[in-house]
Amino acid sequence: MEKELGNQTHFAGFILLGLSTSPEFQGLLFPLFLSMYLIGLLGNLLIILVICSNDTLFHTPMYFFLSHLSLADIGFSSNAVPKMLQILVSKNNTISYSGCLTQLYFFVVFCTTDNFLLASMAYDRYVAICRPLHYSTVMSYKRCLILAAGSWLLSNAQGLLYVSSISGFSFCASREIPHFFCDVHPLIKLSCSDTSAVEMMLMFEGTVTMLGPLMLILISYIFIVSRVWKIPSASGKYKAFSTCSSHLTTVALFYGTLIGTYIRPSSTYSGTKLSMASVFYTIVTPMLNPFIYSLRNSEMHGAMRRLLRSWFQKERSVGEMRS
Repeated sequence: MEKELGNQTHFAGFILLGLSTSPEFQGLLFPLFLSMYLIGLLGNLLIILVICSNDTLFHTPMYFFLSHLSLADIGFSSNAVPKMLQILVSKNNTISYSGCLTQLYFFVVFCTTDNFLLASMAYDRYVAICRPLHYSTVMSYKRCLILAAGSWLLSNAQGLLYVSSISGFSFCASREIPHFFCDVHPLIKLSCSDTSAVEMMLMFEGTVTMLGPLMLILISYIFIVSRVWKIPSASGKYKAFSTCSSHLTTVALFYGTLIGTYIRPSSTYSGTKLSMASVFYTIVTPMLNPFIYSLRNSEMHGAMRRLLRSWFQKERSVGEMRS
């Protein structure tokens, strides 16, 4: 499992310790996390299918960004959860060196994409409420494409930066990662190289890419609150705020655990706390997002009904042709 390069030792793989070493807890956690993962996966796939099959929704900026957010959530959870489930039901908790870096890359990509997409959605709400007369011009389909493509491109660039930085480290002692997937904090802690310069660079870059979109979200909502406060009727204020409630809930869920987990040095990292926080944003948030955006959304309800109706009609016509 080890490769000797001069005086340094590079492990060919790592051991993921997962969430619990107790067989009793593992038996309880597996069906729980499997059901949550499947609900999130099917829910986000349904959101994408409904939006992409409805031309009106697909060309509406809020739903256009939501389809990309659902795609990022699918990737976010699918990058980590299947390996965690494998660890819970088998003794195979090893991951190859290349597999670990690949998992780290996609984790950074999907996490950063969520950041940028949530900021784009906040900007969309700002333009809709504060500049309604210019909404169709400012939030044109072309601009939405640029914002979505920029989110994915910048996220991939950040993923490559993290992987290229970590791949230069040497791992000399333990190769046990107290986590259920390969994350940057435990990998830095395991390294026997001098990681101080890289850690400072990654912490600065990660802080900028996380807090930058968050600041844009906060500024957007400051202007939104200021604009809504001037609406004379209570029903008008409620209607304006109701268009933002789903987005605000997702922002609170996503950033609430992420900032407390990653905006700090690796020396203060706790494996147990990181694992518990990671469960929230890799499983819970992707599972809840489809419900948050569809439960009280009449447009989504109508699009889902039309989609189901078209499916049933097609199945009925196929059945009649066969008979």
